[in-house]
Amino acid sequence: MIEILAAAAGAVIGIAASGIGGMMRRDNDAASAVVRLTAAVEHIAGEVSLMRGEMREDRTELFGRIGQIEQRIAALEAQR
Repeated sequence: MIEILAAAAGAVIGIAASGIGGMMRRDNDAASAVVRLTAAVEHIAGEVSLMRGEMREDRTELFGRIGQIEQRIAALEAQR
């Protein structure tokens, strides 16, 4: 009878230990996933910031060119 109780207790302890180990492994996997996602978001944020700067420069150049074209058109219309 004692052997049966000891075997049952051993099985319960083994199952509990494997469950705890599985939970710890899942926690570690989740933590590493959070780290990877955070790094990816930071990289994307940097790329978006760079793209915004380039767009701002392009816009400045385009508006300058448009201003010059408007002045030329106004000069041509004045000659009519």
